Amino acid sequence: MSDPSPGSAESPSIWSTLRELLRLRQSSSLRESIEEAIEEHGPDTGADPDDLDTAERTMLRNMLDLSDRRAGAIAVPRSDIIALPESVEFLAAVAAFREAGHSRLPLYRESLDAVVGMLHVKDVYAVLADRIGSDTAGPWPAALSLMREVLFVPPSMPVIDLLTEMRRCRTHMAIIVDEYGGTDGLATIEDIVEEIVGDIEDEHDDEEVAMLRPLEDGSYAADPRVELDALEQTLGAAFAEDAKADEVDTLGGLAVLLAGHVPDAGESIAHPNGWTLEIIDCDGRRIEKMRLIPPAALSSED
Repeated sequence: MSDPSPGSAESPSIWSTLRELLRLRQSSSLRESIEEAIEEHGPDTGADPDDLDTAERTMLRNMLDLSDRRAGAIAVPRSDIIALPESVEFLAAVAAFREAGHSRLPLYRESLDAVVGMLHVKDVYAVLADRIGSDTAGPWPAALSLMREVLFVPPSMPVIDLLTEMRRCRTHMAIIVDEYGGTDGLATIEDIVEEIVGDIEDEHDDEEVAMLRPLEDGSYAADPRVELDALEQTLGAAFAEDAKADEVDTLGGLAVLLAGHVPDAGESIAHPNGWTLEIIDCDGRRIEKMRLIPPAALSSED
Protein backbone atom coordinates (compact mmCIF):
# COMPACT_ATOMS: atom_id res chain seq x y z
CA MET A 1 0.00 0.00 0.00
CA SER A 2 1.44 3.37 -0.94
CA ASP A 3 1.79 6.14 1.63
CA PRO A 4 -0.69 9.00 1.65
CA SER A 5 0.48 12.21 0.05
CA PRO A 6 2.99 13.98 2.31
CA GLY A 7 1.77 16.92 4.33
CA SER A 8 3.40 20.25 4.98
CA ALA A 9 6.60 20.59 6.94
CA GLU A 10 4.63 22.16 9.78
CA SER A 11 2.34 19.13 10.16
CA PRO A 12 4.20 15.93 9.31
CA SER A 13 2.01 12.94 8.55
CA ILE A 14 1.66 9.96 10.85
CA TRP A 15 3.41 7.86 8.23
CA SER A 16 6.52 10.04 8.08
CA THR A 17 6.67 10.16 11.87
CA LEU A 18 6.36 6.39 12.03
CA ARG A 19 9.25 5.96 9.60
CA GLU A 20 11.33 8.35 11.72
CA LEU A 21 10.48 6.44 14.89
CA LEU A 22 11.48 3.17 13.29
CA ARG A 23 14.85 4.66 12.29
CA LEU A 24 15.61 6.35 15.60
CA ARG A 25 14.21 3.78 18.01
CA GLN A 26 15.49 0.48 16.77
CA SER A 27 15.14 -0.97 20.28
CA SER A 28 11.37 -0.36 20.26
CA SER A 29 9.02 -2.93 18.81
CA LEU A 30 6.96 -2.15 15.73
CA ARG A 31 3.86 -2.23 17.93
CA GLU A 32 5.28 0.36 20.33
CA SER A 33 6.33 2.60 17.44
CA ILE A 34 2.88 2.48 15.86
CA GLU A 35 1.18 3.17 19.19
CA GLU A 36 3.44 6.14 19.84
CA ALA A 37 2.84 7.54 16.36
CA ILE A 38 -0.93 7.30 16.85
CA GLU A 39 -0.74 9.10 20.20
CA GLU A 40 1.44 11.89 18.79
CA HIS A 41 -0.97 12.51 15.92
CA GLY A 42 -4.29 12.81 17.66
CA PRO A 43 -7.10 14.94 16.19
CA ASP A 44 -6.09 17.94 18.32
CA THR A 45 -2.38 17.93 17.53
CA GLY A 46 -2.53 19.72 14.18
CA ALA A 47 -1.84 16.55 12.22
CA ASP A 48 -1.94 16.40 8.46
CA PRO A 49 -5.61 16.35 7.32
CA ASP A 50 -4.76 13.48 4.98
CA ASP A 51 -3.78 11.32 7.95
CA LEU A 52 -6.02 8.71 9.57
CA ASP A 53 -9.34 10.03 10.85
CA THR A 54 -10.71 9.30 14.33
CA ALA A 55 -12.51 6.11 13.31
CA GLU A 56 -9.43 4.77 11.55
CA ARG A 57 -7.24 5.53 14.55
CA THR A 58 -9.70 3.73 16.84
CA MET A 59 -9.75 0.65 14.64
CA LEU A 60 -5.97 0.63 14.41
CA ARG A 61 -5.69 0.81 18.20
CA ASN A 62 -8.23 -1.99 18.53
CA MET A 63 -6.25 -4.14 16.11
CA LEU A 64 -3.10 -3.61 18.16
CA ASP A 65 -4.97 -4.49 21.35
CA LEU A 66 -6.44 -7.63 19.78
CA SER A 67 -3.25 -9.60 20.40
CA ASP A 68 -3.84 -9.22 24.16
CA ARG A 69 -7.46 -10.34 24.03
CA ARG A 70 -8.55 -13.88 24.83
CA ALA A 71 -11.47 -15.87 23.44
CA GLY A 72 -13.23 -15.96 26.79
CA ALA A 73 -13.26 -12.16 27.00
CA ILE A 74 -15.15 -11.65 23.72
CA ALA A 75 -17.50 -14.63 23.95
CA VAL A 76 -21.25 -14.50 24.44
CA PRO A 77 -21.74 -15.80 28.01
CA ARG A 78 -23.35 -19.18 28.58
CA SER A 79 -26.53 -17.61 29.98
CA ASP A 80 -27.14 -15.75 26.70
CA ILE A 81 -26.58 -18.69 24.34
CA ILE A 82 -29.65 -19.75 22.33
CA ALA A 83 -29.28 -23.45 21.51
CA LEU A 84 -31.43 -26.39 20.43
CA PRO A 85 -31.45 -30.06 21.45
CA GLU A 86 -30.15 -32.38 18.76
CA SER A 87 -33.55 -34.09 18.70
CA VAL A 88 -35.35 -30.89 17.67
CA GLU A 89 -37.84 -31.36 14.84
CA PHE A 90 -37.20 -29.52 11.61
CA LEU A 91 -40.19 -27.13 11.80
CA ALA A 92 -39.38 -26.37 15.44
CA ALA A 93 -35.87 -25.41 14.32
CA VAL A 94 -37.35 -23.12 11.65
CA ALA A 95 -39.42 -21.39 14.33
CA ALA A 96 -36.36 -21.08 16.58
CA PHE A 97 -34.38 -19.33 13.84
CA ARG A 98 -37.24 -16.90 13.28
CA GLU A 99 -37.46 -16.13 17.00
CA ALA A 100 -33.72 -15.85 17.63
CA GLY A 101 -32.82 -13.82 14.55
CA HIS A 102 -29.45 -15.60 14.30
CA SER A 103 -27.98 -17.35 11.29
CA ARG A 104 -26.43 -20.17 13.37
CA LEU A 105 -27.71 -22.04 16.40
CA PRO A 106 -25.76 -24.65 18.42
CA LEU A 107 -27.13 -28.17 18.85
CA TYR A 108 -26.58 -30.00 22.12
CA ARG A 109 -27.04 -33.51 23.51
CA GLU A 110 -28.84 -33.63 26.88
CA SER A 111 -27.41 -30.31 28.11
CA LEU A 112 -25.59 -27.22 26.90
CA ASP A 113 -22.38 -28.74 28.26
CA ALA A 114 -22.52 -31.29 25.43
CA VAL A 115 -22.67 -29.21 22.24
CA VAL A 116 -22.42 -31.49 19.20
CA GLY A 117 -22.52 -28.99 16.34
CA MET A 118 -24.66 -26.22 14.88
CA LEU A 119 -27.47 -25.56 12.43
CA HIS A 120 -27.02 -22.94 9.70
CA VAL A 121 -30.12 -21.07 8.55
CA LYS A 122 -28.91 -21.38 4.94
CA ASP A 123 -29.22 -25.18 5.13
CA VAL A 124 -32.66 -24.92 6.70
CA TYR A 125 -33.78 -22.44 4.04
CA ALA A 126 -32.54 -24.73 1.26
CA VAL A 127 -34.87 -27.50 2.48
CA LEU A 128 -37.81 -25.09 2.62
CA ALA A 129 -37.02 -23.70 -0.84
CA ASP A 130 -36.93 -27.20 -2.35
CA ARG A 131 -40.41 -27.89 -0.98
CA ILE A 132 -41.97 -24.68 -2.30
CA GLY A 133 -43.72 -25.18 -5.61
CA SER A 134 -42.89 -28.88 -5.73
CA ASP A 135 -44.99 -31.98 -5.27
CA THR A 136 -42.60 -33.36 -2.69
CA ALA A 137 -44.43 -34.74 0.31
CA GLY A 138 -43.56 -36.82 3.31
CA PRO A 139 -41.82 -36.06 6.57
CA TRP A 140 -39.38 -33.22 6.99
CA PRO A 141 -35.73 -34.22 7.41
CA ALA A 142 -34.27 -34.49 10.87
CA ALA A 143 -32.63 -31.23 11.89
CA LEU A 144 -29.64 -33.27 13.04
CA SER A 145 -28.99 -34.33 9.44
CA LEU A 146 -28.17 -30.70 8.61
CA MET A 147 -25.66 -30.29 11.43
CA ARG A 148 -22.30 -28.62 10.80
CA GLU A 149 -19.19 -28.80 12.96
CA VAL A 150 -18.08 -26.13 15.42
CA LEU A 151 -14.75 -25.40 17.05
CA PHE A 152 -14.09 -26.11 20.74
CA VAL A 153 -11.49 -23.81 22.26
CA PRO A 154 -10.33 -22.81 25.76
CA PRO A 155 -11.11 -19.31 27.06
CA SER A 156 -7.36 -18.57 27.17
CA MET A 157 -6.90 -18.89 23.39
CA PRO A 158 -5.71 -15.57 21.89
CA VAL A 159 -8.37 -14.00 19.68
CA ILE A 160 -5.91 -13.77 16.77
CA ASP A 161 -5.30 -17.53 17.00
CA LEU A 162 -9.05 -18.15 17.17
CA LEU A 163 -9.62 -16.11 14.02
CA THR A 164 -6.85 -18.02 12.23
CA GLU A 165 -8.33 -21.36 13.29
CA MET A 166 -11.82 -20.31 12.19
CA ARG A 167 -10.51 -19.40 8.76
CA ARG A 168 -8.57 -22.65 8.49
CA CYS A 169 -11.58 -24.77 9.46
CA ARG A 170 -14.02 -22.60 7.52
CA THR A 171 -16.38 -22.22 10.44
CA HIS A 172 -17.83 -19.08 11.99
CA MET A 173 -18.68 -20.46 15.43
CA ALA A 174 -16.56 -21.59 18.36
CA ILE A 175 -17.72 -23.00 21.69
CA ILE A 176 -15.65 -21.81 24.66
CA VAL A 177 -15.13 -24.71 27.07
CA ASP A 178 -13.99 -24.50 30.67
CA GLU A 179 -11.42 -26.70 32.41
CA TYR A 180 -14.08 -29.36 33.01
CA GLY A 181 -15.16 -29.49 29.37
CA GLY A 182 -18.41 -27.63 30.03
CA THR A 183 -19.72 -24.85 27.82
CA ASP A 184 -18.62 -21.46 29.10
CA GLY A 185 -19.53 -19.26 26.13
CA LEU A 186 -19.81 -18.91 22.37
CA ALA A 187 -17.78 -16.81 19.94
CA THR A 188 -18.33 -16.00 16.28
CA ILE A 189 -16.29 -14.21 13.66
CA GLU A 190 -18.70 -11.29 14.07
CA ASP A 191 -17.67 -11.03 17.73
CA ILE A 192 -14.02 -10.78 16.64
CA VAL A 193 -14.76 -8.17 13.97
CA GLU A 194 -16.72 -6.11 16.52
CA GLU A 195 -13.59 -5.97 18.69
CA ILE A 196 -12.00 -3.98 15.86
CA VAL A 197 -14.83 -1.91 14.34
CA GLY A 198 -17.28 -1.73 17.24
CA ASP A 199 -20.78 -3.17 17.58
CA ILE A 200 -22.40 -4.29 14.34
CA GLU A 201 -26.18 -4.12 14.48
CA ASP A 202 -28.43 -5.44 11.76
CA GLU A 203 -32.17 -5.45 11.17
CA HIS A 204 -32.61 -8.47 13.43
CA ASP A 205 -30.92 -6.94 16.48
CA ASP A 206 -33.27 -5.79 19.21
CA GLU A 207 -32.73 -2.43 20.86
CA GLU A 208 -30.13 -2.88 23.56
CA VAL A 209 -31.57 -3.17 27.04
CA ALA A 210 -30.08 -0.74 29.54
CA MET A 211 -27.34 -2.39 31.60
CA LEU A 212 -28.30 -0.27 34.60
CA ARG A 213 -31.90 0.78 35.17
CA PRO A 214 -33.17 2.87 38.12
CA LEU A 215 -36.14 1.47 40.06
CA GLU A 216 -38.83 3.36 41.95
CA ASP A 217 -37.44 2.42 45.38
CA GLY A 218 -34.06 4.02 44.63
CA SER A 219 -32.27 0.79 43.81
CA TYR A 220 -31.02 -0.27 40.37
CA ALA A 221 -31.71 -3.30 38.22
CA ALA A 222 -28.27 -4.26 36.93
CA ASP A 223 -26.93 -6.53 34.25
CA PRO A 224 -24.02 -8.54 35.73
CA ARG A 225 -22.04 -7.72 32.58
CA VAL A 226 -21.98 -3.98 33.26
CA GLU A 227 -18.37 -2.84 33.50
CA LEU A 228 -17.17 -1.41 36.80
CA ASP A 229 -15.82 1.74 35.13
CA ALA A 230 -19.25 2.50 33.65
CA LEU A 231 -20.91 1.64 36.95
CA GLU A 232 -18.71 4.04 38.91
CA GLN A 233 -19.24 6.81 36.37
CA THR A 234 -23.03 6.43 36.52
CA LEU A 235 -23.47 5.98 40.27
CA GLY A 236 -20.58 8.12 41.49
CA ALA A 237 -19.40 5.41 43.89
CA ALA A 238 -16.13 3.48 43.90
CA PHE A 239 -16.63 -0.24 43.30
CA ALA A 240 -13.14 -1.26 42.15
CA GLU A 241 -10.99 0.59 44.68
CA ASP A 242 -10.02 -2.63 46.47
CA ALA A 243 -6.75 -4.09 45.21
CA LYS A 244 -8.40 -7.44 44.57
CA ALA A 245 -10.99 -5.79 42.33
CA ASP A 246 -8.27 -5.41 39.71
CA GLU A 247 -8.90 -9.09 38.96
CA VAL A 248 -12.40 -8.42 37.58
CA ASP A 249 -13.97 -5.94 35.16
CA THR A 250 -17.71 -6.51 35.60
CA LEU A 251 -20.31 -6.28 38.34
CA GLY A 252 -20.98 -10.02 38.20
CA GLY A 253 -17.30 -10.77 38.56
CA LEU A 254 -17.12 -8.40 41.53
CA ALA A 255 -20.03 -10.19 43.23
CA VAL A 256 -18.26 -13.55 42.87
CA LEU A 257 -15.01 -12.02 44.14
CA LEU A 258 -16.64 -10.51 47.23
CA ALA A 259 -18.68 -13.61 48.02
CA GLY A 260 -15.82 -16.03 47.43
CA HIS A 261 -18.14 -18.27 45.39
CA VAL A 262 -20.87 -18.07 42.76
CA PRO A 263 -23.72 -16.68 44.89
CA ASP A 264 -27.22 -18.13 44.82
CA ALA A 265 -30.39 -16.27 43.84
CA GLY A 266 -31.62 -14.21 46.81
CA GLU A 267 -28.14 -13.81 48.30
CA SER A 268 -27.05 -10.28 49.26
CA ILE A 269 -23.43 -9.16 49.33
CA ALA A 270 -22.31 -6.03 51.17
CA HIS A 271 -19.73 -3.88 49.41
CA PRO A 272 -17.27 -1.83 51.53
CA ASN A 273 -18.61 1.35 49.90
CA GLY A 274 -22.02 0.80 51.53
CA TRP A 275 -23.88 -0.52 48.50
CA THR A 276 -25.42 -4.00 48.54
CA LEU A 277 -25.24 -6.38 45.61
CA GLU A 278 -28.38 -8.54 45.55
CA ILE A 279 -28.52 -11.62 43.31
CA ILE A 280 -31.90 -11.86 41.59
CA ASP A 281 -31.26 -14.81 39.28
CA CYS A 282 -28.42 -17.31 38.92
CA ASP A 283 -28.16 -20.64 37.12
CA GLY A 284 -25.61 -22.04 39.55
CA ARG A 285 -22.70 -21.24 37.24
CA ARG A 286 -23.28 -17.66 36.24
CA ILE A 287 -25.14 -14.68 37.68
CA GLU A 288 -27.89 -13.55 35.30
CA LYS A 289 -29.72 -10.70 37.09
CA MET A 290 -28.77 -8.38 39.94
CA ARG A 291 -30.05 -5.44 41.96
CA LEU A 292 -27.91 -2.68 43.44
CA ILE A 293 -29.17 -1.16 46.68
CA PRO A 294 -27.61 2.17 47.75
CA PRO A 295 -26.81 2.95 51.41
CA ALA A 296 -29.68 5.45 51.64
CA ALA A 297 -32.19 2.84 50.52
CA LEU A 298 -30.89 0.39 53.11
CA SER A 299 -31.34 2.96 55.89
CA SER A 300 -34.92 3.69 54.84
CA GLU A 301 -35.75 -0.04 54.79
CA ASP A 302 -34.60 -0.34 58.43
